[in-house]
Amino acid sequence: MKNRFSKSFIILGIGLILVLGIFALLKTKSVYAQKGISKFQYLEIFSDALDIVERKYVEPIDTKKLIQGAIKGMLSELDPHSNYMDEKAFENFKTEIKGEFGGLGITIGIKDKILTIIAPIEDTPAYRAGLKAGDKIIKIDGKPTSNITIDEAVNKLRGTPGTSVTITILRSSMPKPFDVTLVREIIKVKTVKFMEKDDIGYLRLTQFNESASSELSEALDKLKKDGVKGLILDLRNNPGGLLDEAVNVASMFIKPGKTVVFTKERNEKNNMYLKSKNMRVSEYELPMVVLINGGSASASEIVSGALQDYKRAVIMGTTSFGKASVQTTFNLSDGSAIKLTTAKYYTPSGRSIQGVGIKPDIEVKSGEILYKEDNMNIKESDLENHLIGDEEKKNSINNQASDNKTINDNITLSDLDKIDFDKDLQLKYAYDFLKGILIYGKKTN
Repeated sequence: MKNRFSKSFIILGIGLILVLGIFALLKTKSVYAQKGISKFQYLEIFSDALDIVERKYVEPIDTKKLIQGAIKGMLSELDPHSNYMDEKAFENFKTEIKGEFGGLGITIGIKDKILTIIAPIEDTPAYRAGLKAGDKIIKIDGKPTSNITIDEAVNKLRGTPGTSVTITILRSSMPKPFDVTLVREIIKVKTVKFMEKDDIGYLRLTQFNESASSELSEALDKLKKDGVKGLILDLRNNPGGLLDEAVNVASMFIKPGKTVVFTKERNEKNNMYLKSKNMRVSEYELPMVVLINGGSASASEIVSGALQDYKRAVIMGTTSFGKASVQTTFNLSDGSAIKLTTAKYYTPSGRSIQGVGIKPDIEVKSGEILYKEDNMNIKESDLENHLIGDEEKKNSINNQASDNKTINDNITLSDLDKIDFDKDLQLKYAYDFLKGILIYGKKTN
């Protein structure tokens, strides 16, 4: 009897120890759960907050707007290029990529938490009004733009053609903000403009939309027929665009199989090396200058960075914008979308230009050339009864035939508005640089 009691007591003791152990384990898990809240618990907190707002807010509210606002807030915690696009904004985005949309003609971004013009697009209301890269938009129709998202700003700036919008600009060179009233237009972006001057081809690429490489190829064909011996590729104020188009454009000047750019995702197993394609042949050896400035961003920096790394072109101008990230668009079931930064990109040599930009090989600031004629300088031809040489006779005949033509008479315009090489200091430097190379028979590569 005594032995049975002892055995029962032992069994009860073991059971008590097990119960206490399980209790302690559960308590430990509970404390751990409180310290490390799971994603699902946070979603439960969000659901509780949404329920409270829906039931207790002073006025009835639209649940859809609340949830969209929550998604915008979530993405605003990331980098400036990740954002949420509602159905309307997403349609605008797709239209813009195709190269035709209604609005003012400016590319905007958030810089230092302020709505900023990255670049005005040529031949648009914004460009004609003199808006510049770096201008800060602090008000739209009198309402402050603090905490505004890119898509909200786009929706406010775009509208029915013929209607007007007033934006308040803060410019570093001006003592105080000023208003600019613009009339909206259908913006049809001509991606490539080109011309030829004295055996040098000039190509201006305004953005990297779906037609960029095909338009550039057509322009190169026409310049080839003109027999150009050097190229200027103008990427100033080009805000970028499609990654594939950047690779296609670079492929026109780099031999096939060369890395144009490589991207790194969070999971480095998904790194991509994008190589040049067999796009063209004739332009691989032409001496070349690429013009960039602070408005040259993203895809513009991919192209100029690749050409610089391979010493294929001389990069000239001022330091570029410094955006070295790749965005991917993810469609949502209600017609909206998320544009998310999914990778960082690097130049072929492994340079990261994020936040620092492409530094030109030759820095040339923007400006104009002022000519001052020295009337006090007497030459041989000014002397009375001077001996007239053979070349002087030829020049006299040519001058009479040309009736004092100016320098711009030698410019063959093709899909390009009037351009004056003497008024554009950076372009003048690029032109003179290439003329020197052609005269002495040297090549940049």
